[in-house]
Amino acid sequence: FSNKNDKVFETYVGLKCRVKYTLILRIAHTLSSTTKEREVAIIRALPAPIINTSIKMEIGIEDLLDLEFEFDQGKFHLRDCLVGKVYFLLVKIPIKHMELSIIQKEILLGVGRTQQQETATLCKYEIMDGCPSADDCIPIRMLMAPYDLTPSYKNVNNKFAVRHYLNLVLIDENEKRYFKQQEIILWRKKGA
Repeated sequence: FSNKNDKVFETYVGLKCRVKYTLILRIAHTLSSTTKEREVAIIRALPAPIINTSIKMEIGIEDLLDLEFEFDQGKFHLRDCLVGKVYFLLVKIPIKHMELSIIQKEILLGVGRTQQQETATLCKYEIMDGCPSADDCIPIRMLMAPYDLTPSYKNVNNKFAVRHYLNLVLIDENEKRYFKQQEIILWRKKGA
């Protein structure tokens, strides 16, 4: 048995999209033939990205709230650790808590306005409970290994794309939500 075809895409099971591979075995005898089918999973590990720039975002509401959010990198392997910081420069809103989540968006590619999108929150991580004061710095360290994550895909056979976002959410005492999203790239590391 040998397989000389390199599979461009790895096996993927999402909300609305799926990439699967089937192995078909046919045994031909003189009187009859037998066919067996089995689904197989293809996993494609990639080398580390050459360029991996940091993420810096600012969240602000004029004269009420100003904070900076930074991560050391913008591309993460599936078992990586998100390491970053949130700097509070101005706080005049009574913040109850802050959380970080990873959001996955499946985009069904179509022509013109036929593009559809499905969104799922893959994980939530509480960063802070209680109101910070100005000049506070909150460190972030979020392990990604416990979550069922898939790599990001820009274009799967012109059918769909999978994108991931970091979503920082601040919730005040009146349950009002302030958020900011930043796209990140997830990739599968060799040997992991």
